[in-house]
Amino acid sequence: MRFFIICFLIFHAFSIKAETIQVAAIDWCPQICFQDEQKGYVVDLVNEVFKDSGYQVEVIFYPWSRAIKQVLSGHADALLSPAKAEAPTLIYPRNEVGIQKMCFFTEKQSTWKYTGIASLKGLQIGIATDTSIEELNSYVAENPIQFQFQPYHERYIVQNAGKLKKKRIDTFLFTKNSTIYELNKAKLWHLYKESGCVSNAKIYMAFSPNGRLKAKVLKLIKHFDEQMDYLKQTDFTKRVMASYQLTNH
Repeated sequence: MRFFIICFLIFHAFSIKAETIQVAAIDWCPQICFQDEQKGYVVDLVNEVFKDSGYQVEVIFYPWSRAIKQVLSGHADALLSPAKAEAPTLIYPRNEVGIQKMCFFTEKQSTWKYTGIASLKGLQIGIATDTSIEELNSYVAENPIQFQFQPYHERYIVQNAGKLKKKRIDTFLFTKNSTIYELNKAKLWHLYKESGCVSNAKIYMAFSPNGRLKAKVLKLIKHFDEQMDYLKQTDFTKRVMASYQLTNH
């Protein structure tokens, strides 16, 4: 009898499924990767945070604008990885998952470099829809004719590089690590260069404000911040970044 009870308990333990955290994200290597063997350093970090927690992270990929809407509506629990200004009505934990550095990119032979808002005068600039760049937001709003908005998707970077080559834009704006990573992957980086950066912004695992998910979200944020506080005392993040040949966010 004892044997059967033990067997039942073992079976029951293995039959209990971890609760799923549905995370909306974009293909944004090396932070978040869709088809690459490595899943991205932000995904690695989040998986570590929720390891052995009773939660299982499920990342679902969308275009950026749709990913935000999925989380706002409660169809997903969390979003990877906005700056606060990109999705201000989501719920943010204390701890960030990284830093994004937004930079301008041009053809290699270009002599232009971003040195401040005055240096943007007269340029045609590629920019992703729903991207927030704090120091430029007012300028973008006041000068929309200078900006070619395009929804962010997996071909955004290569397509904007193509626009540069065809002289349809003078420069485009995107995160430094992602642009260099994707153009290297496409064997195109030797034709382009970074031409000045704007301010850095922290990026987060941000959670749904939908009331139906309130109890779950509060538990997730509590666990997230506790585990992040612990990981900050270790060299985990440094090791993960090194695995992507990166030394900082």
